[in-house]
Parts: sequence; C-alpha cells; structure tokens
Amino acid sequence: EVVLNQVVLAFGDAPRTEAVIAAVQDGGTCWCGPTTWRGRRAMRVSVSCWNTTEDDIDRSIAAVLGCARR
Repeated sequence: EVVLNQVVLAFGDAPRTEAVIAAVQDGGTCWCGPTTWRGRRAMRVSVSCWNTTEDDIDRSIAAVLGCARR
C-alpha cells in the first residue's frame, strides 16, 4: 500500500537548493531531481519502485541530510 510516494523539499533559497540537489546526485546513493513548486525551486523525491527497502530509504535520507549540512 502506497500512502505517499512523492515529497518536495527546499533548502532555503534556489541556489542552496540547487547545490544540495547536485551534491545528492554526485553522491550516488540516490537520485533526486529538481522541480519548481508554487514558484519555488525544490528537490523532488519519488519512491516508486516495488523493491525499495526501508534500508534504501534510510540510506537515502542520511545522504540528503549529509548534503544539506555541508
């Protein structure tokens, strides 16, 4: 059962959000793409693969948080 498979995040202003997206993509743990939501630059996270595990999600969250803290 899928309750929520897409999330939109922003990290302050557009340049900071773009930098976090680039760092996440460069890290290779997961891929999160850019989007614009309600006129604001953001990162779109989509979990839609049947074989994604909770460990995959935990590692991906840790990667995004690590990039955001830089």
